[in-house]
Amino acid sequence: MTKMIIGLGNPGSKYQETKHNIGFMAVDTVVKDFDTSFTANNIFKADIGTFFHNGEKIYLVKPTTFMNNSGIAVRALLTYYNLSVDDLLVIYDDLDLAIGKIRLRQKGSAGGHNGIKSIIEHIGTKDFKRIKVGIGRPKEKMTVVKHVLSPFTKDDKITILNTLDKVDTIVKDYLQEQDFEKMMQKYNG
Repeated sequence: MTKMIIGLGNPGSKYQETKHNIGFMAVDTVVKDFDTSFTANNIFKADIGTFFHNGEKIYLVKPTTFMNNSGIAVRALLTYYNLSVDDLLVIYDDLDLAIGKIRLRQKGSAGGHNGIKSIIEHIGTKDFKRIKVGIGRPKEKMTVVKHVLSPFTKDDKITILNTLDKVDTIVKDYLQEQDFEKMMQKYNG
């Protein structure tokens, strides 16, 4: 078996520590645990890290297409490696969850998230596993775009670092556990 874990974000140092890049931050945390690194792949428009875990090949992916076109890279990789959507897990930011809150889902709409919207468009289904990480709603008169493309405050950064550790634990659990339903019950509590 093979699994592909996609972290959503935007490439470039300008976006590195922004809220919208929580998916990138999550797979960056995971990649350290498995003694691998990312390699830029211009054909697939993604940075890809690979490793074996319990005899299973695992791909960690950061699409470099920018958030709104994430589906281009996801579709190309699924097709090339002959993977089904059952082998896919996507990690991304969610405005509707409080900062640091985590929610696992097996399917659902894009909920206004352009990266997820792109993936749904390109793979033709909304039935894929997700780990949503809360970044909260913008305060006062800040626009959604400005909010998601801004860095975390000092206090929120501490929360997010703890959250990334939890996401790392969830991903490790995902690599062991075949039943995502059980994982949802365990982590969505």
